[in-house]
Amino acid sequence: MGIDLPLIWFLIIGFSVMMYVIMDGFDLGIGILFPFIPGREDRDTMVNTVAPVWDGNETWLVLGGAGLMAAFPLAYAVLLSALYIPALCFLAGLIWRGVSFEFRFKADEAHKPFWDKAFMAGSFVATFFQGVMLGAFLEGHQVVDGVAVGHVMSWLTPFSLFTGVGLVIAYALLGATWLILKTEGDLQHRVIRMTRPILLSTLAVIAAVSAWTPLAHPAIAARWFAVPDFLFFAPVPLLVLVAAWAMLRSLKGTPHAVPFVGALALMFLGYSGLVISIWPNILPPEISIRDAAAPPQTLGFALVGALLIIPVILAYTAWSYYVFRGKVKAGEGYH
Repeated sequence: MGIDLPLIWFLIIGFSVMMYVIMDGFDLGIGILFPFIPGREDRDTMVNTVAPVWDGNETWLVLGGAGLMAAFPLAYAVLLSALYIPALCFLAGLIWRGVSFEFRFKADEAHKPFWDKAFMAGSFVATFFQGVMLGAFLEGHQVVDGVAVGHVMSWLTPFSLFTGVGLVIAYALLGATWLILKTEGDLQHRVIRMTRPILLSTLAVIAAVSAWTPLAHPAIAARWFAVPDFLFFAPVPLLVLVAAWAMLRSLKGTPHAVPFVGALALMFLGYSGLVISIWPNILPPEISIRDAAAPPQTLGFALVGALLIIPVILAYTAWSYYVFRGKVKAGEGYH
């Protein structure tokens, strides 16, 4: 029995996307929370919690995109052409967020409010259009002769707009729980009070997407309730409730890591539901990982590089988080 290269690459790309969502999610969430915490010193502290790691978090986005292009060129071509406008908006938001991240620390007092607004806008735009692309991806694309069939604005649907708003809420939850982990004092107490309504909103979004998806897409409904997929999917709603209960319980006391771990669990469970919904397709509704895969020689050659670079990325990521562990105090950190 040979090595299943398409499956291995599907797992690599899936892992990269999950790592990006988790790791870039909380620093985008900090920008989303900026409007609710107006104090200059508090905002500086919030940014300082991610200053050493935020750009490294985006390594996973590069790896996932490059891996998709190399391993599944058909999927890459279809998605890039069908989602060109939201993808461009997403990247513009990331760039604007990155520029404002650096400039807000160097600007004089007269220009700092502008760069704060830029940081908020970049974070929101990048997150919203990530969610829009997710919704459009789930709704599927009709492909004829390797080309997506549809209007240039086919991605703009009520479902994709809802998933865009939903991801903004989910990233806000990641950002809030990260700040609980990394801050102390009045800022931490303010964020703790904000986290409960954000968590309840996230649960409402999860419930709405879970109901909307199978109702709008019979193929996904059939996959959810077919054996053995149902056996894998059935524990997910229960685990979501367990994670939410643990988070709510911890918020009543003096929380530290539990809310952040719970938020990560919710994101992972939502991501697992996505994988179950589309498997074995990489382009819903009908193009499988094997239909879209590159030739075996390409997959094998690229896999060598991936197996070399992924441990390096994991190692330096773990080291950076270890070095910059602990609470971030007001007036300390990035300058």
